[in-house]
Amino acid sequence: MDLRERIEKYLQLSFKYLGIRNRSEKEIRDYLTKKKAEPEIIDQIVEFLTKKKFLNDENFARSWVLNRARLKPKGKALLKIELRQKGIAEEIIDHVLHEVHEEISDELTQAKNVIAKKMERFKDLPRQEIYQKVGSFLARRGFNWDTIKKAIDDSLANRV
Repeated sequence: MDLRERIEKYLQLSFKYLGIRNRSEKEIRDYLTKKKAEPEIIDQIVEFLTKKKFLNDENFARSWVLNRARLKPKGKALLKIELRQKGIAEEIIDHVLHEVHEEISDELTQAKNVIAKKMERFKDLPRQEIYQKVGSFLARRGFNWDTIKKAIDDSLANRV
């Protein structure tokens, strides 16, 4: 198989992979490496996909954060970790989180929404146990302690 055919093969695999959901540049590079593409071919494909606007780390990060806010809310700390794992540069992460903050509800509102069902399920438990269970749940979701405490306090106050 000549170079042109190999590039075409890996390009088609990339399109199929991108068809599932948006990807970061690092995800495409990792995927093609796993598929045993040579580094030169990977570079050419990434350059082509970027030029044709199939790859854009800033757009990827923005859609990732918005989807997370809508479908499975996470705190900023966990979002930063997820985006770093996807290979997104720190300055892009900071820019997107600041920019998207205007479009999504604040962390406190997200935390309250996330725990609404849990609070109902734990309504008969002692206050300390609610703080432990709900607090650890929110902490695993990447919310900071101030947000966790305020969300639980507000939810408990609304319950009475």
